[in-house]
Amino acid sequence: MKKKKVTTYCCLLLLASFFTTVTAQNTNTPMMGWSSWNTFRVHINEELIKETADAMVNRGLKDVGYGYVNIDDGYFGGRNSEGRLFANKKKFPNGMRVLSDYIHSKGLKAGIYSDAGSNTCGSIYDADTLGIGVGLWKHDDIDCQTFLKDWGYDFIKIDWCGGEATGQSEQQRYTDIYKAIRRTGRTDVRYNICRWQFPGTWATQLAGSWRIHTDINPRFTTIDRIIERNLYLAPYASPGHYNDMDMLEVGRGLTEDEEKTHFGIWSILSSPLMIGCDLRTIPEKTLSIITNKEVIALNQDSLGLQAEAIERGKDYLILSKAIQKREGKLRAVALYNRSNTDQQIRVDFDKLYLSGDVRVRDLWNHQEMGTFTDYYETLVPAHGTALIRLEGSKRHDRTCYEAEYAFMQEFLPDNKQAAHFTPKSGASGEYIMKNLGNSPSNWAEFRNVYISKGGDYQLKLTYYSGDKRDIQIAVNGTEYKQSNLYSGTWDQAATTTIKVKLRTGYNTIRLYNSYGWAPDIDKMEIIKGR
Repeated sequence: MKKKKVTTYCCLLLLASFFTTVTAQNTNTPMMGWSSWNTFRVHINEELIKETADAMVNRGLKDVGYGYVNIDDGYFGGRNSEGRLFANKKKFPNGMRVLSDYIHSKGLKAGIYSDAGSNTCGSIYDADTLGIGVGLWKHDDIDCQTFLKDWGYDFIKIDWCGGEATGQSEQQRYTDIYKAIRRTGRTDVRYNICRWQFPGTWATQLAGSWRIHTDINPRFTTIDRIIERNLYLAPYASPGHYNDMDMLEVGRGLTEDEEKTHFGIWSILSSPLMIGCDLRTIPEKTLSIITNKEVIALNQDSLGLQAEAIERGKDYLILSKAIQKREGKLRAVALYNRSNTDQQIRVDFDKLYLSGDVRVRDLWNHQEMGTFTDYYETLVPAHGTALIRLEGSKRHDRTCYEAEYAFMQEFLPDNKQAAHFTPKSGASGEYIMKNLGNSPSNWAEFRNVYISKGGDYQLKLTYYSGDKRDIQIAVNGTEYKQSNLYSGTWDQAATTTIKVKLRTGYNTIRLYNSYGWAPDIDKMEIIKGR
């Protein structure tokens, strides 16, 4: 690691630019706010919600971008003779409109909860009998009108506890609800699909966010498991549409380093940041972590990118994403120590497509670390995460695309008959794409393949195939085909190369086999033609 002196003036200019996206909460960046479920479950009331809105303002959370107060399950009172919902009068004596007006008076937005079926999760798991019959099923239009127009709420979370009993597919049911939301005339409403796993590519343009895992709890093992589940879902995130890793468990028993990992990784992976603890009694140390403007800026970056794993070891991960400009010289990097002991973690700048002098800033400590060449290395505590921001003096085009980060059109976690990512010992990145093809719709795309100078290139695929298989390749619509690819065994890798023309700027490269199974794909490399 080589270090050079860095000037304070340049750092101050850079820092001023970095903060420009922090406070501008909008529907294109991940949602930030608070939700009642983690701490209170169905035991909520009007006074609690008002005090939470007050605390969000008084504790400085609103000032750094937290804008939503979400009332989760537990407010229902039933339906009247016309089928309209009403609130539990003991818990919410003044009704839900008065409460949303109060939240709005604080300069915040109000969120609310329902279920895709007839019965809510609280009725099933918390014995809340008032959650029976109050879900959206057969009441889509009247309930959406009530929530979004009559009561004035700005966000709606739709659970699936009662959804399966409707007999509809998840896609159809959540699409019907989306259409009912649109029929209210409200175009500014955020919509969350709470399905407990990645729901399918159909959700990526339908909802503002979608859950990708079962419910979180305040244990490090759960935090780590959710991080692993979201690592390869980056292709499905885009501005205004994000993978939801669930509510934050900060302030609920994790260590300080675990809270930094929790908040930092949620931020760099562009998950919604919904606090789940009691804001009225939140510890000061926790408050300082979740109000760190430099970390929040990673989450609220206008590009809306989700970080990718650029290196994974036995007990650590390195995640990175471009910030502010997709093909620029700025990178956010997380060095995540999954182990139970402190360890040195090193990031090589070449893996970030940066070279020359690289300036490094520690985001937790708001400290300029200096200028380095080749790599940066630091000691990361057990269960901790170093968050750094890098600016290189030079950048080069990305040349390697791991197959697990292709957009797989029919990907579903529980559908192994369609293209999906899966671990593979010895593969680049330790993952491959499996079960591509055998259908015209079971394709995968590398999108935004950027080339600074168009022309002739070689496209090199590393694959595994224990029998002879074909693969079709479309480069910006131009078709290519490689036949009888065979690596010898399913545990032995081979390569194939084709000559292609790439244009200056962004290219789309699709892999498929419309009539049979394609080989398992490890990675795609772009090599300048000769």
